[in-house]
Amino acid sequence: MGHQERLDALLAALGGDKNKLVIDLSCRRKGDDTWFVAMNKWQTITDMEVTEGGFHTIQYYAYEPPVNIGGSLEPYCSEFLIHAADNEGLQKGIDEKLVQKLATWCTIPVTYAGGGRNLDDLELVKRLSNGRLDLTIGSALDCFGGTGVKFNDCVKWNAEQTS
Repeated sequence: MGHQERLDALLAALGGDKNKLVIDLSCRRKGDDTWFVAMNKWQTITDMEVTEGGFHTIQYYAYEPPVNIGGSLEPYCSEFLIHAADNEGLQKGIDEKLVQKLATWCTIPVTYAGGGRNLDDLELVKRLSNGRLDLTIGSALDCFGGTGVKFNDCVKWNAEQTS
């Protein structure tokens, strides 16, 4: 079963309701402006390239000739969760280029994960994405033992964005 068929089967199992699905992609950078989907605890970098077009063209080369997975991943889900695996858990800042590209590539909500360390990074993601992406902060949060930002400060920041 190919990727297109798996996505079709998954969506069918959900009664065709893409609002019940968030696609979680972990990616690793290769070069300056290229990212590939990573798996197996981010140790295996696949040939599935994350490319321009709102994830409208993610191509897989390892076992099949280049195919456009359903023309897009967007019709299969309501949101993306994108992990920048090279930055994840390091608290050394976000992948700014990836954030900018995701903001122009995707037309559905995107939550970016990887490197978030403080409220300044929340502001940076907001600015770089023109408010199109959300940022998840993990290990830097005080509730997870981090010292970069307090959970309550994040809650306050988010409340201020919606008021």
